[in-house]
Amino acid sequence: MVQGLDIRKLKITQNGVSIEWNDGHRFEYDAKYLRINCGCAECIEEWSQRRILDPASVPSGIRAEDHLMVGNYAVQFLWSDAQFTGIYPFDMLRRLCRCSDCLSSEGKAATDDK
Repeated sequence: MVQGLDIRKLKITQNGVSIEWNDGHRFEYDAKYLRINCGCAECIEEWSQRRILDPASVPSGIRAEDHLMVGNYAVQFLWSDAQFTGIYPFDMLRRLCRCSDCLSSEGKAATDDK
């Protein structure tokens, strides 16, 4: 986790959401990947943390239609499937980054824990 993590620029693109972080890191998140990873109560059972959302039910052509910044810690998206209750905290979004740098850092952190 990066201390003082903040979004410098967020742009909805044809295929997803492009985020530039305040530390200069950039990544374009695939819209379906973000939608499947929604953590709201409609997608994740609150007590058991069991995933309710069936990834197969998310249309392949889903798009982020709009977004709203939530305080200084999260983003809320309006998805083309009319889902809008999910809040994506900045630290969660950063953990969802699939760039080679983040994936290799994630692997290193997992081996460091052993």
